[in-house]
Amino acid sequence: MKIKQISLFVENKPGTLHAPCKILSDAGISITTLSLADTKFFGVLRMLTADWQKAKEVLEQNGFAVRLTDVVAIEVDHKPGSMTNILDILDRNGLNVEYMYAYAAGVNDKAALIFRFADADEAIAKLQNAPGIRIISGDMLPGMGK
Repeated sequence: MKIKQISLFVENKPGTLHAPCKILSDAGISITTLSLADTKFFGVLRMLTADWQKAKEVLEQNGFAVRLTDVVAIEVDHKPGSMTNILDILDRNGLNVEYMYAYAAGVNDKAALIFRFADADEAIAKLQNAPGIRIISGDMLPGMGK
């Protein structure tokens, strides 16, 4: 249940986030969730969309270098300790988190945590039957179903 994430570099200056968001908007593509990590000179914009193929195509047509990455969404309760429980399971399974971000809307009144692992398939194999872990597919997230 891997989800395709779109990543692109953007300069760290006023107005640079507008261009990719406008391109997607004009193409009728909604950004379901996103994360921006920055450095002094550039940022990495990571996004989930329902139609990652079309999003990739229109961004590339407009001069953006787009990278696709497999990420894994794990359901998490909206209560104290829920994330710690998931992190405990990841630790016990020897899974290193390269980065993560939250999708607060989630499903079933729960949030979703979006994880980037070095090997998404290995992570899924180790976690799919782990007690307390529910891996969810992209189409289960609000805004991701086509």
